[in-house]
Amino acid sequence: MAFRPVKEQLEIIKRGTVEIISEEELVKKLERSYKTGKPLVIKAGFDPTAPDIHLGHTVLLRKLKQFLDLGHEIKFLIGDFTGMIGDPTGKSEIRKQLNREQVIANAKTYQLQVSKVLKKTVEPVFNSAWFEKMSPYEFLSLTSHLTVAQLLAREDFKQRYSSGKDISVLEFIYPLLQGYDSVELKADVEMGGTDQKFNLLAGRQLQKDWNQEQQCVLMMPLLEGLDGVQKMSKSLNNYVGIDEPAETMFAKLMSISDTLMFRYYELLTDLPLADIETYKREIKEGARHPKKCKEALAGEITAYYYAEEAARQAAGVFNSRFSGGTDWNNPDNFEAKSLKKSEWKDGKLWVCKMLTLSGACASNSDARRLVQQKAVVLDGETISDAGLELSLPQPHYLLKVGKKKFIKITVDE
Repeated sequence: MAFRPVKEQLEIIKRGTVEIISEEELVKKLERSYKTGKPLVIKAGFDPTAPDIHLGHTVLLRKLKQFLDLGHEIKFLIGDFTGMIGDPTGKSEIRKQLNREQVIANAKTYQLQVSKVLKKTVEPVFNSAWFEKMSPYEFLSLTSHLTVAQLLAREDFKQRYSSGKDISVLEFIYPLLQGYDSVELKADVEMGGTDQKFNLLAGRQLQKDWNQEQQCVLMMPLLEGLDGVQKMSKSLNNYVGIDEPAETMFAKLMSISDTLMFRYYELLTDLPLADIETYKREIKEGARHPKKCKEALAGEITAYYYAEEAARQAAGVFNSRFSGGTDWNNPDNFEAKSLKKSEWKDGKLWVCKMLTLSGACASNSDARRLVQQKAVVLDGETISDAGLELSLPQPHYLLKVGKKKFIKITVDE
């Protein structure tokens, strides 16, 4: 098949990534693929230790979809065998083991949810296919490929060892099993979170020991949850599940901070990075309201997992519940008022002056009083600064003044 030029592929692949080991090797693999028409084998492994996927998981899954869209071969690995052990990464104590029935049930749910992210049904590969066929000798021989010193140098194991907490031998084996998955799949690239670095590098080492070309490692960031501090997690209740109702998803996304909003734009949408930078600049300059950007983000993510209509309805419900019953998504319901462009000196207009010119207030002093009383809402956000200067509306401003005045402000040349 015809692949996109390597430079274009690399630009897409590098978006949002934290580290590539190594970028030089990846370029060589992409160049060979481009010349031969043979796709790269991209591995992403998931232990189905829990049944539900949230937006934090989709950072890696969206990158997997990008590789898929670029024409490469996806190996969506479900660790049904390793899932019964449990990945010790980042754990401060021994994990509770799951039984086969739990893992298989979780895997089925996981597979359905993953298809919502990839927008395509991809047949999974189960690592029990090779591990259950291994003889005891073959299985034990894997342990010769990593040393105890290497394992204890790993940060989470080091902390547990130094604090006297137990580490089971089974946990020591886990990185070897994940690494051997790469040998079986002959992976060209393996993806994982930044907390997976040790396990990902184990794959490179085992491939070398098996005389295979070493895989490149691509590490994605851990997405902050709704609190903007801790990584997204169900246990911390700072998550957005991809199977949550559209209204819940939209409302949760509207709760994030303005700073976190741009992180979500980069990692959870396909909006060009140049457009994201434009949004940042326009908000800083006052030319764009952050609530509008956040609403667009929530709408785009909700529409990705449901549909445009579902996202629009979710926005309507949100604004009805949290914006004093005003449907900010239906500007035609507002009284239309047009101001002359000449009123905007150097593209700026004092908010109190706008209220007066639009007829919403009898005078500037009346407008100032209403602002100070927090009785003025602009595009769903209460105005509290009576000295605020507004840029030209893009394409309009929606005003709620007091309880009964609803005005759409546009500009004539």
